[in-house]
Amino acid sequence: MLLLIDVGNTKVKWALAPIAAAAGVAPGRWTSSGSVAHADLASLAETWQGQEISRVLLSNVAGNAMRNKLEEMLRHLNPAPIAVEWFASHAQLAGVRNGYRNPAQLGCDRFASLIGAHALFPDQPLIVATCGTATTVDALSADGMFLGGMILPGLGLMASSLARNTAQLPLVAQDIVVAQTFADNTGGAIISGCIAAQVGAIERAVATHKRQSATASAAAPVRCVLSGGAAVYVAPHLSIPHQLVDNLVLTGLHTVAMHHQT
Repeated sequence: MLLLIDVGNTKVKWALAPIAAAAGVAPGRWTSSGSVAHADLASLAETWQGQEISRVLLSNVAGNAMRNKLEEMLRHLNPAPIAVEWFASHAQLAGVRNGYRNPAQLGCDRFASLIGAHALFPDQPLIVATCGTATTVDALSADGMFLGGMILPGLGLMASSLARNTAQLPLVAQDIVVAQTFADNTGGAIISGCIAAQVGAIERAVATHKRQSATASAAAPVRCVLSGGAAVYVAPHLSIPHQLVDNLVLTGLHTVAMHHQT
């Protein structure tokens, strides 16, 4: 079995898929998947036990300490050795060309998400917005060229920053319901403002990419793809067409694994 792991800032997401995927099977289809908080990492050893895992592909943005813990866990998972590969950003991989000035500087999770989105929506210009601890908004051309992107604090980080650094403002839950743009209470006003910032960045990115794609004579309209834990809170407030996709990083890793086995 192939084990795919996405280590984010707060959670570890994973999926299991057959090593030899059948021809025509779309990336992102796996036999089982799940996620745990960093504090519950040890529980995954029991979850993965007996799965006959022979290959692991990981994306990790949580630092060396988490990497060391996972390496130790995987070393003792099976009697037979497991091929462990740490995913990193490259100048070109699995149909996506990396337009960063220094390609290796692009976060591996962002690169994996772009690969996953391009695999799911080929030949379409994309804005890929991942709403997590940070929100990243990245532009991809129809032929797979990563044009660049934006990084801003995520929804929860924005709200907690206001509460921490502004006198008399409460810490509010990021999933509070926003019934109206102009809120009549402080908690609602904080979240309304934070969501407006997220939505504004995403919609501005789509509009800009649409103008640039038009000058490049792109036949397909710009598609907005949303992923990440906070995407469900941001999506209802977007005024543009969009599509929610779960586990986009894992989909990208799956795409890379399938690409390299042929």
